[in-house]
Amino acid sequence: MSAVRAGAARVDVVLAALAEPVRRRLLEHLGDDERAAGELVAAAHDEFGISQPATSQHLRVLREAGVVAVRADGPRRLYRVEPRTLSVVEDWLAAFLDPFAQPLDALETELARGRREMRRRDPSAGQVPEQSAS
Repeated sequence: MSAVRAGAARVDVVLAALAEPVRRRLLEHLGDDERAAGELVAAAHDEFGISQPATSQHLRVLREAGVVAVRADGPRRLYRVEPRTLSVVEDWLAAFLDPFAQPLDALETELARGRREMRRRDPSAGQVPEQSAS
């Protein structure tokens, strides 16, 4: 499989995992923090009325897609977001963003720098001449 197809397949796996509202909400609960599976089960039950086994299935899908990582801490399982996996989707989405936005921002900065330089050399260069009332 080519690198492009492998990358596209990876994006498909991640987007499929995130297509389900319960899984997206679980990801939001994780944010940039680690959370115990029990906390995530309680949150899913409160918000969606789903059981522990159903939540476990959602967490398994996220884990298999690489969206979350899990580690054992005694009897608890702690979940966290895997940002490297999410960056695959970010990179894919970047292809659809305005390709001119950054170059235009840079041009605006250069124009402002040029105006400042002109004013520094000739303070009257940026002033509008007064009009006389006839």
